[in-house]
Amino acid sequence: MPQVQKITSLEVPELAPYRTLRRPLEHREQGIFVAEGEKVVRRLLESHLTVVSLLLPEKWFLEYEALISSRPENISVYLAEKSTLQELVGFSMFQGVLAVGKIPVAHTLKRVLEQSAHPYLFAAVEGVSNAENVGALVRNCAAFGVQALLVSRSSSSPFLRRAVRNSMGAIFRLPVVERLELEETLRELRTRGVRCIAAHPHLDTHTLWQADFSSDCCVVFGSEGYGISADVISGCDACVAIPMHSGVDSLNVGNAAAVFFYEAGRQRNRV
Repeated sequence: MPQVQKITSLEVPELAPYRTLRRPLEHREQGIFVAEGEKVVRRLLESHLTVVSLLLPEKWFLEYEALISSRPENISVYLAEKSTLQELVGFSMFQGVLAVGKIPVAHTLKRVLEQSAHPYLFAAVEGVSNAENVGALVRNCAAFGVQALLVSRSSSSPFLRRAVRNSMGAIFRLPVVERLELEETLRELRTRGVRCIAAHPHLDTHTLWQADFSSDCCVVFGSEGYGISADVISGCDACVAIPMHSGVDSLNVGNAAAVFFYEAGRQRNRV
């Protein structure tokens, strides 16, 4: 059963994760993440991930009550007016709905390969430090049937608050392997017959429709500013670019991913 408490003081120790929203490294060290917004929190409550607590106005608790009660945990629910919540977290919120969940046990590449069906469709990301862009990428992975996302050490975690929010909760059901040395990971994939395709303009770049996504493959994306590093490109089987009109040389990583995954699905007769 949920443990419901109306907030009378912003100094309640249990509210510490909500007071430190701007200090994501502390959350990471504690193995927790923050979900923000009505739909994202609802999807967290519907997921298999562990929910620690909720912080929200009473009207939203009534909306969630049946779902909360169906959970196996004894979730702590803190109720307050939205103005009080905004004072606590330090910024304006549209709905005033927040939750804390536990970051799941990390997937490994070995586990992902064992649990995924052929033909594999993986995504990898290098150097994307903007959490919102990582979240958009996660959402597109889930939307187009990508089986796992491989995240390099140089990229933001998809469990940062803004990434979770931009994924619209898709992170709760997408297997993620984090903190990878991407060059090593790509080498291992290639030894297992997985083609690694760099989403990157290059001297010998193919256009999107010339690439083969029908067999086991992993599409690699880089940052908007610098693209994919030379070391990672050298570990890929091919470079592939989206044809664009003159004067436009790149897309946001989330938008580019959607185009690539759509083409992969088309070739696999999924769309």
